[in-house]
Amino acid sequence: MTTSSVTVRVDEPTKLAAAAIVEDFGFDLSSVTRAFYKQIVREQRIPLTLEYPQPNKDSLEAIEETKRLVASGHPGYDSVEDMFEAMGVSC
Repeated sequence: MTTSSVTVRVDEPTKLAAAAIVEDFGFDLSSVTRAFYKQIVREQRIPLTLEYPQPNKDSLEAIEETKRLVASGHPGYDSVEDMFEAMGVSC
């Protein structure tokens, strides 16, 4: 079987971050790219899930609490110092 080269253009920070992840699993970017291509062929689709990350339980609870505070007309805080003061924390 003959092989051919593929050139992928990506910004350096993305390449370095991706390389760090795949290397942590014991691979290199070329191996992962080959595996991705083989998966495309095997599944006859592009195996990507495009969605925004979903907040975890704690974040969802914080979002709901914020919505309740806004709906109740809670004034919020004018500064970080006011917020810490309300929490009983001195700066």
